[in-house]
Amino acid sequence: MGQDQTKQQIEKGLQLYQSNQTEKALQVWTKVLQKSSDPVGRFRVLGCLVTAHSEMGRYKEMLKFAVVQIDTARELEDADFLLESYLNLARSNEKLCEFHKTISYCKTCLGLPGTRAGAQLGGQVSLSMGNAFLGLSLFQKALESFEKALRYAHNNDDAMLECRVCCSLGSFYAQVKDYEKALFFPCKAAELVNDYGKGWSLKYRAMSQYHMAVAYRLLGHLGSAMECCEESMKIALQHGDRPLQALCLLCFADIHRSRGDLELSQLKLHCLSEGIYRSKGLQRELRAHVVRFHECVEETELYCGLCGESIGEKNSRLQALPCSHIFHLRCLQNHGTRSCPNCRRSSMKPGFV
Repeated sequence: MGQDQTKQQIEKGLQLYQSNQTEKALQVWTKVLQKSSDPVGRFRVLGCLVTAHSEMGRYKEMLKFAVVQIDTARELEDADFLLESYLNLARSNEKLCEFHKTISYCKTCLGLPGTRAGAQLGGQVSLSMGNAFLGLSLFQKALESFEKALRYAHNNDDAMLECRVCCSLGSFYAQVKDYEKALFFPCKAAELVNDYGKGWSLKYRAMSQYHMAVAYRLLGHLGSAMECCEESMKIALQHGDRPLQALCLLCFADIHRSRGDLELSQLKLHCLSEGIYRSKGLQRELRAHVVRFHECVEETELYCGLCGESIGEKNSRLQALPCSHIFHLRCLQNHGTRSCPNCRRSSMKPGFV
């Protein structure tokens, strides 16, 4: 496969990826990697594979392609390619929580001789290093790195980078318990998405909404937290972003825990997990969550005592009796009794409450 055909196939994969046909895009790129004789094309397709596996949460695969990309960059003897591949290696280790390795690779990036890509990627290197320092709870160094990344973003009019830095600053201030700033920075990120993000991936909106949800929960604004988290989860499900789905599930659980409804947090966790595993065709994990969901339903008595179906799994009209037992309205109407089918207590008022 020559240079022109390699470019065409890479572009075909990008179009598939942007239309959420991720697996087909991966197949196209993998075929290019196997058949292309163009080293620059191979380098580019490896970058696509690194990004795709990152967004799918397949971090070991991400690292594997980043290592191959480093070897390709060395063969090309190009400083710009070498900088980009070391950055991908740093990001891969960041995702795997290998923070010391992340910092080491970021320092390698910063130590490379002047490159054309340095101005563009320098901010991303500082951001990755800041995230690693934050993972190690080295807060002063993390803040220094985030400030450097923010300066890169402002000096180069890079709104996309600024959005990512703002989300990381939201995490920073959440950890040091300045919840007002923990909300301010993700809100700034959301403003950037609204002002400049027309052509951006929806992942930037999802990311800002997630960090806003975390901050709102910490501030006790649980309604706003739930709204932001649901928006983030909706986008994450559409794009198959499994890492963000996992973060949203934890946030949902934290919101319900803050409300004191621990049982409902478990229900939502198992119900959403069921949907994720069903879409991925992971039958063993799916069965486990279906079983746990129904166990939670039984423990919380969230089921109709007449038809036996669970309550809260889908939208349906309900009716509570004066004894506080809840049934499907259609079931009560069909049953035609004036006493509770569960406890046989007579209705205290004419009609149902």
